Amino acid sequence: SNLALFERRAKRLKRKMRRFLRPGHDPIRERLKRDLFQFNKTVEHGFPHQPSALGYSSFLHLMAIGTRSGAIKVYGAPGVEFMGLHEETNTVMQIHFIPGQCRLLTLLDDNSLHLWTLKQTHSNMSELQEERHFTLRGPPGSPPSATQVTAILAHSSQELLYLGTESGNVFVVEIPSFRVLEDRTISPDVVLQRVPEEYLNRRSLELVEALREHPQNPNQILIGYSKGLIVLWDLINNKATHHFLGNQQLENLFWQRNGRQIISCHYDGSYAQWPVSSDDRQPEPLESKVPYGPFPCKAISKIYWQTTKNGLPYIIFQGGMPRASYGDRHSISVVYGNQQTAFDFTSRVIDFFVIANADPLAEFDDPSAMVVLAEEELVVIDLMSPGWPSVQPPYLASLHCSAITCSHHVSNIPLKLWERIISAGSKQNSQFSNMQWPINGGTSKAPDPPQRDLLLTGHEDGTVRFWNASGVCLNLLYKLSTVRVFLTDADPNDNLNQMGEDEWPPLRKVGSFDPYSDDPRLGIQKIFLCKYSSYLAVAGTAGQVLVMELNDEEAEQVVDHSEADLLQDQEGYRWKGHERLKTKDGPVRFEPGFQPFVLVQCQPPAVVTSLALHSEWKLVAFGTSHGFGLFDHQQKRLVFVKCTLHPSDQLALEGPLSRVKSLKKSLRQSFRRMRRSRVSNRKRRTAEVRGCAVSASHTVVPRIELAPVQRKIEARSAEDSFTGFVRTLYFADTFLRDSSRHCPSLWAGTNGGTVYAFCLRVPPAERRMDEPVRAEQAKEIQLMHRAPVIGIVVLDGQSTPLPEPLEVAHDLSKSPNMQGSHQLLVVSEEQLKVFTLPKVGSKLKLKLTALEGCRVRKVTVTNFASCKSEHSENDLAVLTNLGDIQIISLPALKIQVRYPCIRKEDVSGIASCVFTRYGQGFYLISPSEFERFSLSPKWLVEPRCLVKVPENIGNSHVHSTPGVEKVGWLKGSSKICQNWYTSILANHLTIS
Repeated sequence: SNLALFERRAKRLKRKMRRFLRPGHDPIRERLKRDLFQFNKTVEHGFPHQPSALGYSSFLHLMAIGTRSGAIKVYGAPGVEFMGLHEETNTVMQIHFIPGQCRLLTLLDDNSLHLWTLKQTHSNMSELQEERHFTLRGPPGSPPSATQVTAILAHSSQELLYLGTESGNVFVVEIPSFRVLEDRTISPDVVLQRVPEEYLNRRSLELVEALREHPQNPNQILIGYSKGLIVLWDLINNKATHHFLGNQQLENLFWQRNGRQIISCHYDGSYAQWPVSSDDRQPEPLESKVPYGPFPCKAISKIYWQTTKNGLPYIIFQGGMPRASYGDRHSISVVYGNQQTAFDFTSRVIDFFVIANADPLAEFDDPSAMVVLAEEELVVIDLMSPGWPSVQPPYLASLHCSAITCSHHVSNIPLKLWERIISAGSKQNSQFSNMQWPINGGTSKAPDPPQRDLLLTGHEDGTVRFWNASGVCLNLLYKLSTVRVFLTDADPNDNLNQMGEDEWPPLRKVGSFDPYSDDPRLGIQKIFLCKYSSYLAVAGTAGQVLVMELNDEEAEQVVDHSEADLLQDQEGYRWKGHERLKTKDGPVRFEPGFQPFVLVQCQPPAVVTSLALHSEWKLVAFGTSHGFGLFDHQQKRLVFVKCTLHPSDQLALEGPLSRVKSLKKSLRQSFRRMRRSRVSNRKRRTAEVRGCAVSASHTVVPRIELAPVQRKIEARSAEDSFTGFVRTLYFADTFLRDSSRHCPSLWAGTNGGTVYAFCLRVPPAERRMDEPVRAEQAKEIQLMHRAPVIGIVVLDGQSTPLPEPLEVAHDLSKSPNMQGSHQLLVVSEEQLKVFTLPKVGSKLKLKLTALEGCRVRKVTVTNFASCKSEHSENDLAVLTNLGDIQIISLPALKIQVRYPCIRKEDVSGIASCVFTRYGQGFYLISPSEFERFSLSPKWLVEPRCLVKVPENIGNSHVHSTPGVEKVGWLKGSSKICQNWYTSILANHLTIS
């Protein structure tokens, strides 16, 4: 009996103690949180920022790009991506793949060499790992130029590196040990022993500009020096067999496939062909040509000479343009017989390579594609199709072809809408080649995307781009332009690729990068897409709001215009900013895709700061720094406007493009804040002293649980700038007037902490075109600290966020609970607060700024699903000004987890962040790259790929110099026999 009594008391005590346990200590909830939340940075979308080097492996069919920040990215077939980062943030100068291996070598600008390997893990995936690094050192007292690497040759033996330096020396280094073979160093003194005296008197060798291995004989390499001397070096006998005496400064070298000729390109814009004979006669150039002469030309920095079956070679070279007229052009020329085109790029060319027949036993090159890495984009040219069209890349998209101004993500796109968008995009892409993507190495092991996702980006030039964000590769589906609606200096029918028949040089623009906007007022600021009705709303910098509908056919139609005067009842205000955009009169022809049918012009034409679209009610709401309005796009009439401008707020009338700033007013406001802060601190210290005096008078002080320390938050003045700035708009069907009837409503939150609620009367469908939509203000809430309102959400009777418009009609969501009382969640920069509806009574709040010292920058309702069970829940994903992401439960407002995501100094990255509905997100890590992250272990999009050495090729194309040396009878045989025996020996060793 005593034992039973003890157990009952223990259970009673346990129940009492549960009340004092914090929710975070619940072990069941902690396990569930591990299944719901997990932070991962998964993949980088877009084009690498500031690329500096390019490498390609014809053996693995992989491409590598290095950047100025020390990053290295390897790409193959779509979905095959690897990324590595050097410990030092130095510029990657060169990238070379090791022949016949899954290894590559990088050279940094600090003269260090780094060996990387694509290593297969236990999970049957490949990872890019750095094996070791090495810096070439000279003898004590030698200058840095003695070992400054300028050229690298990864020998086909897979065991040696030849490093050319500024001093003219060529060092031999073993890999992977990075041991320098000092006895095999090729010094300038030895090279010059057989050079004619008259040539020596004119010049010195200077630095090594190029190193090339003989394509048919691995025992010979070509060494090119900057002053023009080219040497064919015998590795077996350690001597020069041929000297090619160039008279111009050398830029680069290229071997013809059969090894009988070499091509040299020079600083004066010329290239020369040199025969390689079997005797010791002094070779003379077969031909020396300046393609764009006779006037002074820019240097030809790289050249390819590709043979074909029909006898005509492809001559491909970078540069060579006339200096006076085209010195600022970035071009690569392709010459094939009578065809010649100079591809003109809008950014500097970093490097390029040509994809040709990779079979070492093939007689001809037969090039198929040219891959060009420019400073701002990757361009691939199809050399097999007539006209040499471009190939649209499946990755490395130039997101910043025009500067990104906003972004919008839509999850789980219906199949019908997806197909219609792709169809519209395919009609735009008719100028691209149908060629299969030529860089196809590796195998993607990632599962198929669970759903179709769209990422929409708005741009400075007035375009909206639709990106397939379902998987690892972010590729363009469709581009929408709003320029056709307005009168601008640019003609959208201009064809940059048009070229006159007699124009010389034969330039042709390629690529999509165009950083210049014809009019900054065209910039897109807000996007809202309804995936169920195919309605799209787009708002811009000059107060323009366009409502569009998807049309599968080309159409010519008149765009209806409507004006919304947000200052209609105010006097004494004068807009100092830019003018509105002028619109075209009459019908406008639009391509298949999203076509605008109505334009709402805000007055004054300030930047549109918030946008909401309700496709079921056929309403669009918009807000600026002066107020907000509601427009009925079915009847094409303005429902109402509301001015939110404070009488003292003159900065809102200056516009974003105005340079006039009220410095005096800003200083006055700063001093007022400082004065208020001093007064409040003095009062707080006085209260603390009094509290201490009272406590000291008591002999016994009871031990109590103290609340968390809160920071003192100063209320913001109503006179602060941009208090009328509308930050958020939200449609909801909820209880606004009384608890017995719900009605459509529009909610607006401002920069001054004010929330407006309007009751809407939307006629039923049968009378929708006959009766107008009416609106009446029902509520106005003023937050105490006047902090900017970031988001508004209404929760139904089961504390679930209201579904999206038409989501219930498409059976994709349950109907909201209209039996219990609704709740209003208002998210400001400083706190989250829950109110009861319809009385708007304060129920619950979470003071983020007071407790955490941070301010809210982005917030969205996110659905998190467990990776181990059927459980799912709706929570808030919050991004703060410190770059942290916090997951907050609904409706309890409890912080579940906190993850560091973005550096707090990266203001633009924080401002560009966009959350998805199912626990993912994107933010800009550079003007051209999105970093993708995941907050849920169930929704994880990341590269999972494998790279293996091709078994059908094996090592048959890899030369084995030691094997050739051991067989005496091969020394007098032909090079073809040597290569044949080397191939047999390599295969034999592999089998053994």
